Amino acid sequence: MPSHENDDVTMKKTAKRIQKIDWSRADAMTAKQRRIAAQADPDNRPMTDEEWAAAPRVPRVSTIRRALKLSQEEFADAFHIPIGTLRDWEQGRKEPDAAARAYLYVIAREPNTVRKALGRGRAA
Repeated sequence: MPSHENDDVTMKKTAKRIQKIDWSRADAMTAKQRRIAAQADPDNRPMTDEEWAAAPRVPRVSTIRRALKLSQEEFADAFHIPIGTLRDWEQGRKEPDAAARAYLYVIAREPNTVRKALGRGRAA
């Protein structure tokens, strides 16, 4: 029969987790106050409508892949993207991070250059 002598000690240790972020200030603010505070932060201010309009658009991964007439497996292999990651992006479970979006942008515009750089040559 297992001993449960130290269960109380273990539970006390795990129960005393310190919350990493104190949301009380944000929770106390109105939406307008939060927006003003965000706009005042020089390191992380929200993009303006003009900045959004000027930002380059990266096509959806599935659109790029279909334009190149590649299956998911072929696209993943050709551009060294894990197949699970590609499927997560296409099915909306995950979003590509900034580096991946930049990579997809280059693939969309210069797929043969990327293939050549990766040592795959020009695929049909």
